[in-house]
Amino acid sequence: IKYTISGEGAGTIFLIDEITGDIHATERLDREQKTFYTLRAQAGDRQTDQLLEPESEFIIKVQDINDSEPRFLEGPYIGSVAELSPIGTSVMQVMASDADDPTYGSSARVVYSVLEGEQHFTVDSKTGVIRTAVADLDRETQDRYEVVIRATDMAGQLGGLSGSTTVTIVITDVNDNPPRFPQKMYQFSIMETAPVGTAIGRVKAEDSDVGENTDMTYQVKDEEGVEMFKVTTDSNTQEAVITVQKPLDYESKKVHTVVVEALNKFVDPRFVDLGTFRDQTIVRVSVLDVDEPPEFRPPSNLMEVQEDVHVGSVVGVVTALDPDTANHPVRYAIDRSTDAERIFDIDANTGAIVTGKILDRETAGWHNITVLAMEADNHSQVSRASLRIRILDVNDNPPELATPYEAAVCEDAKPGQLIQTISVVDRDEPQSGHRFYFTLAPEATNNHHFSLLDIKVTTLPLAHTLLGQAPRQPKLHRVGMALAKCLQLTPAAPLVSSQRHAELPWLSCSGTAYVVSATLSPGALIALLVCVLILVVLVLLILTLKRHHKSHLTSEDDEDMRDNVIKYNDEGGGEQDTEAYDMS
Repeated sequence: IKYTISGEGAGTIFLIDEITGDIHATERLDREQKTFYTLRAQAGDRQTDQLLEPESEFIIKVQDINDSEPRFLEGPYIGSVAELSPIGTSVMQVMASDADDPTYGSSARVVYSVLEGEQHFTVDSKTGVIRTAVADLDRETQDRYEVVIRATDMAGQLGGLSGSTTVTIVITDVNDNPPRFPQKMYQFSIMETAPVGTAIGRVKAEDSDVGENTDMTYQVKDEEGVEMFKVTTDSNTQEAVITVQKPLDYESKKVHTVVVEALNKFVDPRFVDLGTFRDQTIVRVSVLDVDEPPEFRPPSNLMEVQEDVHVGSVVGVVTALDPDTANHPVRYAIDRSTDAERIFDIDANTGAIVTGKILDRETAGWHNITVLAMEADNHSQVSRASLRIRILDVNDNPPELATPYEAAVCEDAKPGQLIQTISVVDRDEPQSGHRFYFTLAPEATNNHHFSLLDIKVTTLPLAHTLLGQAPRQPKLHRVGMALAKCLQLTPAAPLVSSQRHAELPWLSCSGTAYVVSATLSPGALIALLVCVLILVVLVLLILTLKRHHKSHLTSEDDEDMRDNVIKYNDEGGGEQDTEAYDMS
């Protein structure tokens, strides 16, 4: 009998003994590559090669042995965990696979362990989950760890195969560090003339954290600093920008001390027990002296002077001082663009303002001038102050007639007849109204035709006193009057008086006396214009009516002529003389 085989690996991997029928493998088999082979066996006559029986099929199954170590197929592994996480916090999971037959023995049973990094991390032997082993992981100390994880088959028994991988674990940041100023004191300087809003300098607190955990705000903590300075946060650089909030003055204070505080914007409540998340530093600001113009003290802008003072009289004194430490002498002047007529002068050394011309309240009751104060050795350092000077009134103007008067009286006027009421005015400025005293002028005392009646405060009634002699008197009388103010001062106060005349012509008339006004009032002018306008309208209306009436009469005459035209023939007519024409 001769034995032969055919099929997978026949003649190459597998050989059969033709006499005994034993099958041998010619090379090492690998179950992980092929788990079984299907072959066919034949038994035939050695002489004739005729099959003695039908061929049979058989399978050669490769039995597994632990020849494959576990492998991590998803590497490299990178995980992360927050710093200060509690013990046992899960970081990530790793998995290894074994190509051996999991159904045969323990060749494919894998367990995990930590080869490197066991001080900080552990791994679950069955699941491969990596966890923290300590609670004090600090990103600021070490921000990443390299952990080596080993996977061993045969359930970790002796003789098992193993594989390993490296896991990178990144420690993420939490806000566990407060801001800290590198210095406890900073010094800056600035000119005293720096305008409000000028940046003095920048300071920055450092924070070991990263990201938004380093965002911070700054503020001024002391009262002096809050009043004089302002601190803002530069969102790009996280710096504190210190600016001027109120004008500085070297002469008032040369050095300012400001307490600046930095604090985290986002505080994690889990770590508040670690301490206050803020820090303070001191900022010293030195104010540098600048040559400044003089300052007026006190800043009074009103003076008063009576209008009857003599030229050169002192109106008042302005004072200006140099605010600088050197305290330079100050010189004074008047801006002549505000006093072109030089009504006032000023003493360049003392600042005394004096009158330069005679004053008159009735011409100008107020004067506005600008006074200059400058350093004696540096006229470019100059200050200006506006000064209002009020001219006080004195009784230097006599009473005057409110308007020129010319009255007319009938020659047969009765005694006591009112002829004219005279009003007077005064240009002075009394505190409580004028009171006047009226008398006839000395040259009019012998004229017995007129007298003064019922003297009021500002008006004078003039009346006719005699009767019967009027026709033999002059046609025109000039009556003089003395006008005086009654001042409520002292008994010895002088009276300011004046003399005025009123002309009174005699008229032959029947009736009471009347007054001829020298001028027409605005009301009289308006009434006169209205009368003239009405008269013009009436004239135009009459002319229009006449024209219309004439036109109507002409039309009626034409109709009559049509009806009554008669034909006459003196030279040869007879009975036809009376024949009328038919005008139709």
